[in-house]
Amino acid sequence: MSAMTTIDASAPQRLFSGRHLPLVLGVVGLVTLGAFENRAVGTALPTMVREFDALGSFGLANAAPNASYLISLAIAGLWSDRRGPIPTLRTGAIAFTLAQLLVGTATAMPMVVAGRLLSGLAEGLLDVSLMVLVARALPAVLRPKMFSLFAAMWILPSVLGPVLTGLVTEEFGWRWVFLGAVALIVPSWMLLGPAMRQAADAPDPEHSPEEVAELESRRAMLPWALAASVALFSMTLAGGHLESHPVIGGVVIPVALVFLGLAAVRVMPKGTFVARRGFPAVVAVRGLGGAAFAGVGGYLPLLLTLQHNFNPARAGVTLSITGVSWAFGSWLQGREHGIARVNVLRSGLALMTVGIAVTSLLAWTDATPWIGLIGWSFAGIGMGLSSSSLSVLTLDLSDQTNTGRNSSAAQMAGTMSIATALAVSGTLLALNSSNPQPWVFGAIITAGSATALLGLLTAGRVRLSAASMVAASNS
Repeated sequence: MSAMTTIDASAPQRLFSGRHLPLVLGVVGLVTLGAFENRAVGTALPTMVREFDALGSFGLANAAPNASYLISLAIAGLWSDRRGPIPTLRTGAIAFTLAQLLVGTATAMPMVVAGRLLSGLAEGLLDVSLMVLVARALPAVLRPKMFSLFAAMWILPSVLGPVLTGLVTEEFGWRWVFLGAVALIVPSWMLLGPAMRQAADAPDPEHSPEEVAELESRRAMLPWALAASVALFSMTLAGGHLESHPVIGGVVIPVALVFLGLAAVRVMPKGTFVARRGFPAVVAVRGLGGAAFAGVGGYLPLLLTLQHNFNPARAGVTLSITGVSWAFGSWLQGREHGIARVNVLRSGLALMTVGIAVTSLLAWTDATPWIGLIGWSFAGIGMGLSSSSLSVLTLDLSDQTNTGRNSSAAQMAGTMSIATALAVSGTLLALNSSNPQPWVFGAIITAGSATALLGLLTAGRVRLSAASMVAASNS
């Protein structure tokens, strides 16, 4: 069973046909806008904290959207399943606009932090509602191509975003980085109009008593999603101040990890932590892949700066490699290659495992760094193959009653696993911050390769027989 569609099966199955073009352009516009905002913050934030004389709030402003994103995903999944994607999408767009206005007109750092919290809330609402809208408006055969476009839209923001943000910040001021985004959201929203009207005209799904009970049980899990958000925020904040407050950080981080683990058990689908066959395995692999890739990528610029004497501009090459190679891998999975989806997923995870292992040479040896960076490019291709394949599998194993919560569960798994990986590796680095040795980075990268290998070994469990697919997608 695949996710619902309202498209006539006799219509031409082309993504850029007249029927689908407004949806494609609108979604691409919103994804690109979000990607530029993501990359812009990292470039503009140092200038902002200096202007407000609030260097100590740098970590807080960085951690804020991750915390609100987690609870937003849980809310968006339930809301989209109960009311459809349109109210969730509309609220997300409004929240995004308000967040940019709040940051762009900030007169003090608390306003910036509040805007960053609102930005994370908007991102969660938009991510889930766009997934549900794609499920409603596109036939299953076009979804792999659509997800490859999602990844492709990160290329320009990854390559040009920091440069453009730097130029705007220097010439006009950092405020226009955020205020300019408000004007760009209008045309994207207008292009989505036909697809949103089509989704709004579709009949609401009929929920069986069992499905209603399931939705109510998922609503009862919202406090646990909030607990996970608080734990994630506390853990990230404590990790950033571990050197200056080692005792507090040494207490907060383990406690936050325990609460995050307890919350994860409550909010993840049953069977996720044993990779039960079907959708729970998809969620498990999403978490493993995300932790492996992001847990390594976050430290590569620092490694290149400290061990290979790269200047900040050159060290940023890892972000460009990530954006381009990820998009290329996602484009590959969207091609008509006649390979079963699970095998595409396995190929991606295998590339990640080997690519991250080669990347570890940056830490373990003094060989030319370009060998390790070539390995990272292969890891990025693998991430593109696997991440987009997991998005396709999420919709394939969902129906019109659970697409929202399944999408949010998969993304929450990635968010929590990445946060855990970064907290653990950040603690290891903080304990050696006075003079970080190569083995610290080597251990972090090697652990990432091992995590990707575990995902590869688990990937075969995403397959589900047709007879059991209905039960699994609702469990």
